[in-house]
Amino acid sequence: MIPKEVLKKIRKIQITTSRMVTDLFAGQYHSVFKGKGMEFDEVREYMPGDDIQSIDWNVTARTGLPHIKKFVEERELTVMILLDASMSCKFGSSQQLKSQIAAELSSVLAFSATQNNDKVGLIVFTDRIEKFVPPHKGLKHVLRVIREALYFKPEGKGTDISLALEYLNRVIKRKAITFLISDFFDDDFKKRLSVTNKRHDVIAVTITDPREVDMPDVGLIKLNDAESSRERTIDTSNKNFRTNYTHSALERLQKRKELLRGAGIDNIDIYTNSSYTKELIRFFKMRRKRLA
Repeated sequence: MIPKEVLKKIRKIQITTSRMVTDLFAGQYHSVFKGKGMEFDEVREYMPGDDIQSIDWNVTARTGLPHIKKFVEERELTVMILLDASMSCKFGSSQQLKSQIAAELSSVLAFSATQNNDKVGLIVFTDRIEKFVPPHKGLKHVLRVIREALYFKPEGKGTDISLALEYLNRVIKRKAITFLISDFFDDDFKKRLSVTNKRHDVIAVTITDPREVDMPDVGLIKLNDAESSRERTIDTSNKNFRTNYTHSALERLQKRKELLRGAGIDNIDIYTNSSYTKELIRFFKMRRKRLA
């Protein structure tokens, strides 16, 4: 039984994101994610000018007349959302946790897909596969995706992006638009990411909190690593510590950016202290410009 406050939040997100999709992303989603494949339509008699490579030799032999296979552009897409539910995402120094923003982003993307009559599915992962919602159409299904993104309670703590990508490749055979939503606190997933991007169209949605980059001077504090449970006491009044902290964080973000670029992955860069709407619009515009 889902608590009333969760149902209330699902309803609120449904109203907010559906309005956002209608007002801001109308037409943009479809123009960016057109069907790129071709599906079989019919067999018809060969006509002068037809591509001879399209000849269906079986039908031609059976009828005694040359026939070709006719294909049409695939209009229906499959959108997969890979949602990182690791403990490092349960952090936020602003109004929302990274996990809450990730859930909202999942909602926006799911509504965008369903308004385009596309299928949408969900894989929730940590250091294990936590939940798989197979891709389907319809509002009822999208609401289930939102509910799982908001309410699902994972068992794992860590992050294994390679495992999530490997699972995606195993359960989704046809090419899918894949949004990988994570803070990317993981290593050694570049190879799997590159392989997956050859099978699917992978977009990385990176979520970062400003306190992961800039540590304020608040004296002695105790930090707890949510994924490993290790504790450490630090002195934030130490200027050298704060400088080194920021330097290490910026270095990590730069490596993340280079890794994604090296794997041929587009990136939507989200911060918890700013609106993700602008970044989504920027991404759509970038994709449209590339296709033009």
